[in-house]
Amino acid sequence: MSAAGPADLTVVVTGRRMLTAEVCEFELRRRDGGLLEQAEPGAHITVHTPSGEARSYSLTSDLSDRSRYVIAVRRDGAGRGGSRSMVDEVTEGDSLTISSPRNAFELVDAPAYLLVAAGIGITPIRAMLIELRRRGVRDVQLVYASRSREDTPYLDELTELVAFDEIDGLMQPMTLHHRFLHGALDWWPLLESPGDRHLYVCGPEPLQNELRALTMHWRPSRVHMEDFAGISAFGGINLPFDLEWQPSGATITVPEAVTMLAALEGAGIDVDSSCDSGTCGTCRLRLIDGEADHRDVVLTESERRDFVMPCVSRAKSGRLVVAPL
Repeated sequence: MSAAGPADLTVVVTGRRMLTAEVCEFELRRRDGGLLEQAEPGAHITVHTPSGEARSYSLTSDLSDRSRYVIAVRRDGAGRGGSRSMVDEVTEGDSLTISSPRNAFELVDAPAYLLVAAGIGITPIRAMLIELRRRGVRDVQLVYASRSREDTPYLDELTELVAFDEIDGLMQPMTLHHRFLHGALDWWPLLESPGDRHLYVCGPEPLQNELRALTMHWRPSRVHMEDFAGISAFGGINLPFDLEWQPSGATITVPEAVTMLAALEGAGIDVDSSCDSGTCGTCRLRLIDGEADHRDVVLTESERRDFVMPCVSRAKSGRLVVAPL
């Protein structure tokens, strides 16, 4: 189960609209009309959904407007219920508990950008486009892949946003690719010559893996990936290690095919959790000793010295010592 944290905020849903048959946009504001915490393009918030699950959603609006946050949620019929409860149950006037914005997909200053989005991955990319338009950055290209035109959130708005203006030349045209109509996209012509561009990609793991392989000749600092679907706990090298639960001093062996969270629960230690994918932050524990192999998308670099997400992260050392918050 998820549990609200001390930095969480209760907001009211002041707007709701269906962008496609599966994607619903929500506008969130403070009930007292005050300003929300400042957020930058690429940031996400964790939402405590009516189902009890906590889910992370990218902010997708003009983030210079601190009167509101806007998120878009794709209803996942095969998921654990978080997105379904948002789309099926949340209406205007409802209250939701959200976290402070966090950003593991920061938009850095660069002379040129190639932005790639697939499906609901357009949400952080849209916020980036709005910001780049405001900055007057001239060399920006968007590639937007989706199943079909009907399954493309924000299509009309993005077409207007990135339309090439012959007078000021602020944006390059958008490349729209519907895979049911066009089949696989040949990425190499877009990626062969990096130039001064920074690449931002938000989409499913197979797309990210493909683009990582095709950008091996790019500087690593210029390739930025956001996995909105969550992280697999077993995507890297997994070795067994010992985990000490500081409150009791109990030592638990974490096998190579078991997460820290599952090992703790198997030992009868109750840890609040929700997403099991390193995206919501619910299961955060204090890291007392040892070197963690951080695999989440929640903790900042500075936070990783003191905290760990047991749902996906593991140990680089042979032993970790953890404690509850």
